[in-house]
Amino acid sequence: MAQIDAVLDRARRGERLTLEDGLVLYDSNDIEKLGAAAHERMLAFHPEFPITTFVIGRNVNYSNVCDTYCRFCAFYRPPDHPEGYVLDEETIMQKIQELVDVGGTELLMQGGTHPNLPLEYYLDLVRKIKARFPQVDIHSFSTIEIKKMSEVSGKSIEAVLRLLKEAGLGSLPGAGAEILDDRIRLKIAKRKGSWREWIDIMETAHRVGLHTTATMVIGFGETVEERLLHMIRLRESQDRAKAIGAVGYLAFILWTFQPENTHLPARKIGAEEYLKNLAIARLMIDNIPNFQTSWVTMGPEVGKLSLSYGCNDFGSTMIEENVVSAAACTYKVNTNLILDLIREAGRIPAQRNTKYQILRIFREGERAERDFIMQN
Repeated sequence: MAQIDAVLDRARRGERLTLEDGLVLYDSNDIEKLGAAAHERMLAFHPEFPITTFVIGRNVNYSNVCDTYCRFCAFYRPPDHPEGYVLDEETIMQKIQELVDVGGTELLMQGGTHPNLPLEYYLDLVRKIKARFPQVDIHSFSTIEIKKMSEVSGKSIEAVLRLLKEAGLGSLPGAGAEILDDRIRLKIAKRKGSWREWIDIMETAHRVGLHTTATMVIGFGETVEERLLHMIRLRESQDRAKAIGAVGYLAFILWTFQPENTHLPARKIGAEEYLKNLAIARLMIDNIPNFQTSWVTMGPEVGKLSLSYGCNDFGSTMIEENVVSAAACTYKVNTNLILDLIREAGRIPAQRNTKYQILRIFREGERAERDFIMQN
């Protein structure tokens, strides 16, 4: 008991924790104590508490064709598969218009690693979206999509990212991090690249002026040491971003692997383990300001609980989420339900944009005038 209290006291003072400290945290089963310390660390970043933010965003999966073949993905279809698709331009634009119609600001476009889409396809699409919807933040394309664009075009990662930024891309999501350890990456997705590749692409994005987010997916059979290495590697990468004056990673999102409908049998992570890992991540990762809940995989009620375990943000409305849903995980919420959940947690809801700038604070009883009703 004295050992964990000493570690938590150092964390509360803002001291950097080591891997050995992290092992002490994992040895504890007192998740409420861990959560309380994580909540204190969140407050150091967010003196505006009890304001809790969210973004009205839409996922557009422009294609499901992918030649990376991750064992844990139930969404992709291999090239030439009869169920493979690439959305036409007008369908994409209509989906974005529906986002704008309900006051949304964030577009998360992701697909697979399509071997037959040229770089110009992406550049042209981003240009047209930005021209038609200048108010929308294009927060799109995973590191492996960027890598595929580089391979298909013959251009460097940096050149691809600069061209996308010039076209209107604002930021990269943290997708594809999974666990930043090569033992696990070889087990779940041999063609996805090493953890260093993921970090290198993210750090190239930081150098060209794009901010990003960082993710972590637990439940692949990784050890607690591998989870801690993931946190430490993100922390060190953020240190390097700050050293060059870059924004770096604006947010961290912890997900749980959903094994249904995939080719990777695994134990499903429960709420208690999720909350414990979330709290430890907030204590270990001392330089990424925002932590999002993971209501998509854990459900809205656990999402609400996570606001007491280090999270300051309820994430996105995620209108039309397909990748997680393909694994039979179909929690969906609309804007007014997010307002209710944040208020039930004793917080004040506020709509933000992708840069975490507050657009609107919802006072007591105030509702969203326009809402997107999800169809399951």
